[in-house]
Amino acid sequence: MRYNFKNDYTEGLHPNILMALSQTNTEQQEGYGEDSYSCEAINILRQKIQNPDAGIHFVSGGTQANAVIIAALLKPYESVISASTGHINVHEAGAVEYTGHKINIVKTLDGKLSCENIQAVLDEHTDEHMVKPGLVYISNATETGTIYNQKELENLFLFCKSNHLLLYLDGARIGCALTCKENDLTLPELSKLVDVFYIGGTKNGAILGEAVIINNDKLKTEFKFHLKQHGALLAKSRIFGIQFVELFKDNLFFRLAEHANNMALKLATGIRKMGFHFLNQSVTNQIFPILNHGIIDALNKKYEFYVWENIDDKKTAIRLVTSWATKEEAVDIFIEDLRSFSN
Repeated sequence: MRYNFKNDYTEGLHPNILMALSQTNTEQQEGYGEDSYSCEAINILRQKIQNPDAGIHFVSGGTQANAVIIAALLKPYESVISASTGHINVHEAGAVEYTGHKINIVKTLDGKLSCENIQAVLDEHTDEHMVKPGLVYISNATETGTIYNQKELENLFLFCKSNHLLLYLDGARIGCALTCKENDLTLPELSKLVDVFYIGGTKNGAILGEAVIINNDKLKTEFKFHLKQHGALLAKSRIFGIQFVELFKDNLFFRLAEHANNMALKLATGIRKMGFHFLNQSVTNQIFPILNHGIIDALNKKYEFYVWENIDDKKTAIRLVTSWATKEEAVDIFIEDLRSFSN
């Protein structure tokens, strides 16, 4: 079997979570988010973000989180602004458009939005004959492995407030963003600089589950109705609560993300030492080395990965993703194979 560097959800779930699920399996618990474990997880997360009043809900996955949140926050005639690489634009089968909201696309080099990007969209939408931008969608880490620093996020938040826009952060890989060496944001600081965000468990040790966190008091009302209408209010909600209790006990969530980053850094360092270049300056667990087509064909016989972006007739960028469970020896073997294929 080929070793998989294709994504960070190939493996199942962390052993601590598996044990907790097994040990609590026959307990009787309330459903639909009222179980004791979900309540405990919510209290833990409120402490972690230092906001005792945050509205917190659990959903099964990132696409569901994005679709429900954006549908709940926007009026029928409002749109969402996203980088062209944003997950809602590329990898969600039109889920946001299906709920009736246009995505205003901005092309960027690094997957991040700036105030200037957003202002350009606002300048193009001036009256009732067009959609009205109502929300800005960003990801941290982005789909290209880059992150927002504190100043960038502060600028976006203040700009959105002054222009009556909501700021929503997709946190599918928030663990990797907050534990990479270049990061200067804490979880509480990030939480205070967005109206809504979610903490992704699926790509960081959970079998499934994301924690939606609503900081803006005006947006909390009746959010559960939106969850139910979209099929996102799970009867056996205990599966979310148990997982997030385990993930945020003893900082397991951040230790797992740090491991994923360290494995990606080791991969990138080994590849760079061989003289290869990269598509961008990713600092998290996704890296995009540019390789000759012959090398890619040889690697493909032993490894799974995405062929990402064609550079020219001879070279293409591939995407390698490491996870909370990536084995260091697998990274070492990949580097040795790449070296042998390059000679």
